[in-house]
Amino acid sequence: MATQHVQANLTHQPRLADLQPIALAAPTPATALRSSAQPRITPATQLEDRQGYSSDFLGDFVVPWPTSLTPEDIYPLGNPGNRLDYTHFSISMSRSRRIAQYVGVNIDGASSVEIVRKQDAWAYDGRLPVEAQIGEDMYRDNLLDRGHLVRRQDPNWGTEAQAANLDTFHFTNCSPQMAAFNQKTWLELEDFILDNTRRWNGRATIFTGPVLRTDDPVYRGVQIPRAFWKVVAFLGDDGKPSASAYLIDQTRELDKLELVFGALRTYRRSVAQVGQLAGVDFGELVRYDGFSNEEQITGTRIEALIQGPQDIRL
Repeated sequence: MATQHVQANLTHQPRLADLQPIALAAPTPATALRSSAQPRITPATQLEDRQGYSSDFLGDFVVPWPTSLTPEDIYPLGNPGNRLDYTHFSISMSRSRRIAQYVGVNIDGASSVEIVRKQDAWAYDGRLPVEAQIGEDMYRDNLLDRGHLVRRQDPNWGTEAQAANLDTFHFTNCSPQMAAFNQKTWLELEDFILDNTRRWNGRATIFTGPVLRTDDPVYRGVQIPRAFWKVVAFLGDDGKPSASAYLIDQTRELDKLELVFGALRTYRRSVAQVGQLAGVDFGELVRYDGFSNEEQITGTRIEALIQGPQDIRL
């Protein structure tokens, strides 16, 4: 994958001071967000053959499934990592918040398949109780997006591309996001990653998730995350393992949920910082991130504001 030089303004002072390390939220009671229509549920039997995330997808650069720092909050599924496996991606669910704590996807640019998006048909995953998933009623008659955590296009490669595309439309892969979340900067980041894997026929592994805090604002009985993060692992131009991390904050926009939404701010952060904020242990992946290494040496936290594609660095 090609490497793009950093042109962002670096600062040694944290700009998102309100984001603190995760604390386990008290379980949110199931509310009366129920539609009169029969919910769409994918039977567990239709998903039982899914292979899911592969830790050796990048060859000798093995990237294990992350470990939650709040394992008691991960929905127990009786398999290693307590993962819900889908086509080319997997999900670990938060019991208290009824959304994913983190997701992981493998992208193969050499066999990427372009699938035209049709009318969305979101479904519950039959391997979990409906009550364990935030569903359609959360998004009705407002400007909240059903935000894909695993981006729809990312797992769409190889002979199973169509199945992967459909798998991304499960509420387990959905998180309440402001309508502006998918706008300019974050979208450019996702496009940059996917376009580069396609252009150089490369591969990448991506983890994504929300920052879950006990004081996240409540809307329709559901706590909405203030921020989301993304960690990318790949092989650089020199063939060496590399990693980078990004954070997007929507705190100000959540204060205007029923009104209009402004531009969001996206930052590059260290893998170590994102892991602390998200309550996720990325293990040895921290070693391959320049921001994490510099922070360890200097003892100073670093961030870079991303204002456009010229500031994005993998």
